[in-house]
Amino acid sequence: MDKTTAQPEAICGWMECLSDPKRLRILHLLQGNELGVVELCDVLQSPQSTISRHLKVLSDARWVRNRKQGTTHFYRTILEELDPAARRLWLVARQQTERWPTVRQDQLRLQRRLLQRGRDGQAFFAGAAARWDRFRSELYGHTFSTSAVLAMLPDSHVVADLGCGTGQIAAMIAPFVRQVIGVDNSPAMLKAAVRRLAEWKNVELRRGDLAALPIDDGFCDAALLVLALTYVADAAGVIREMSRILKPGGRAVIVDLLPYDRDDFRRQLGQRCMGFDLDELRRWMTAAQFHVTICQPLPPEPKVKGPALFLAAGRREIQGAAHDSRDGTTN
Repeated sequence: MDKTTAQPEAICGWMECLSDPKRLRILHLLQGNELGVVELCDVLQSPQSTISRHLKVLSDARWVRNRKQGTTHFYRTILEELDPAARRLWLVARQQTERWPTVRQDQLRLQRRLLQRGRDGQAFFAGAAARWDRFRSELYGHTFSTSAVLAMLPDSHVVADLGCGTGQIAAMIAPFVRQVIGVDNSPAMLKAAVRRLAEWKNVELRRGDLAALPIDDGFCDAALLVLALTYVADAAGVIREMSRILKPGGRAVIVDLLPYDRDDFRRQLGQRCMGFDLDELRRWMTAAQFHVTICQPLPPEPKVKGPALFLAAGRREIQGAAHDSRDGTTN
């Protein structure tokens, strides 16, 4: 027990600081990290005026300290420097909020930002190597690297693009495989896809529900489900359908949203659910006879405004084969 007792005014002030979700998110980020205002704006996806206002409240109440380096102010929270009563309040608030989907999204963006900060420091010493990356982009663009990776696909493959939308991914894959089957339930999306894919005779577009795919059993070598799972009522059922259309040993790739709590975002995009828990997704894939080879968050790209994404991939089980869950080998 501490020998001193905080005054009521101090207790009320600390509780007022912790009553705002944005300030709680800032404190999560600043515990153990020293961040500038611009970095906080990027991670929290908020304008500088908003972040600066919250930082002033936290600074005035001595929740954070700052130092100036050139024209930049860096902020940090150190538990040992807090008043003991304030520290106890924060520890309770931190425990109750650390599993918020928004806080987890913040941590993913923070990891990306800190990684970029480290790369910036390395770039200072890299010299010619850093210049080469810039020159290569200026001279040749970016799409050639994507084409190089796609060229590793077997040219005999039949690939299903499930929830194909306007056909952007189908157009990328078509030059490298035997056939692409795009499936979508929206006439407007399919109409746009027809225009985009007119030059590719090996692309077939079909209207259909992802829960009842218009594709025969075991017809495809690979299937993609990119940013489509949040729009379906029965995600586990769609994954089972994805498994059904694949040949034994066929590959499945899913990209979608991690859990988030921005209901305005969900309504704006017409999504049915607010992201997926990766443990649950892995269980769905395993139940659908997939050997899961990867299931992890994707690093958020700079300046994107939507929730963070995940990548999951699996191989359709070959009946009677046993897999070592540690390394994915077949016995």
